Amino acid sequence: MDKTIGPSVVIHINRLIKNYDQIKKKLSRSNLMIVVKANAYGHGGIACANALEKHGCKSFAVFSISEGIQLRDAGITSDILIFSKFNNSYLELAIKHNLILNISNIKDLIDLKEFSKKNKKSPRFHMKFDTGMTRLGLNIDEADEAFKILSKNNELKYEGLYSHFATADEGDLSFAYKQVEKFKDILNKAELFGLQFKTIHFSNSGAVLNIDQKDFNLIRVGMLIYGAYPSNEVPKDIDLQPVMEFKAPIVEVRRVDKGTQISYGGVYKTEKESNIGVVQCGFADGIPRPWYKNGFVGYKGKNYKIAGRICMDQFMVNFEDDVPSQGDEVLIFGSNDYNSISMETIAEEIESTPYVIATGINGRTEFFYQN
Repeated sequence: MDKTIGPSVVIHINRLIKNYDQIKKKLSRSNLMIVVKANAYGHGGIACANALEKHGCKSFAVFSISEGIQLRDAGITSDILIFSKFNNSYLELAIKHNLILNISNIKDLIDLKEFSKKNKKSPRFHMKFDTGMTRLGLNIDEADEAFKILSKNNELKYEGLYSHFATADEGDLSFAYKQVEKFKDILNKAELFGLQFKTIHFSNSGAVLNIDQKDFNLIRVGMLIYGAYPSNEVPKDIDLQPVMEFKAPIVEVRRVDKGTQISYGGVYKTEKESNIGVVQCGFADGIPRPWYKNGFVGYKGKNYKIAGRICMDQFMVNFEDDVPSQGDEVLIFGSNDYNSISMETIAEEIESTPYVIATGINGRTEFFYQN
């Protein structure tokens, strides 16, 4: 790949595939639903889904129906679940593009029933219950009404039953286990109504690491597939590789005196005569601005301190007595042949998450895909 004149991201498809295989190995299961919403957490939804489908993945999830249609238009034929709130305008689109809708409210289910009776057709759908996230999901006390509707309307193409964890990536799992018990009660109630769901899923990346999945026949995986752990409270017992490599070029190197102020506010001063490199990437391109306080970049096997506040388009690095070459690239996060800086390291330092960091890459950043 040619050197760029601005920030760039390399998505290592081979690492994505290796992570997929490592997660399957950890779970001793192959039935994974890979979450590729938000452009695959900033990694490129179409490219990642294409690669994973060719490798054998048969199930994906996105948030919006437009994301689902984009995957279909790109040739993805596997199952695609839409996480977003049900809307009547989705019904014809879901049928046309063979997308699986999310039913999380009794009114949604009634609207779907009326549509199906009137039009003699039904989109596929999964039914979601709220067990403690307090976001989307039917209330538990609505289970009887919902299951009664399903049992009396055979034209409805219900396929999945699921919920979502609120605390599965934390050290204290007591609330997560309470959610599991509530979900099992819902499953038992479904059986009393004679309902058989093709897929039952209650997972996320934290649950993959912390919660036994034996009672569920489909496992949703998000951030883990991209090579980052969802928090610093989960066991790191899967051999993952960061899929995203974020880097940017050094566009100028200047020698400055001891005590020289660097960047806005002059909050950083050199402690000795130093070589300062100007890197062509800023917070508008996705590097988190708060990272400047204790942040660093990688260059030829060593880490070098970010010098001063990150600007919109550029930031400075103190190479001290080392002399970097103008045009060479520094590693912001990810890994290459010389350096490794995890998103988790940055996230912990600035009190954020890898999710925010990965999806924040934008601006002038160019994307490249490498097998």
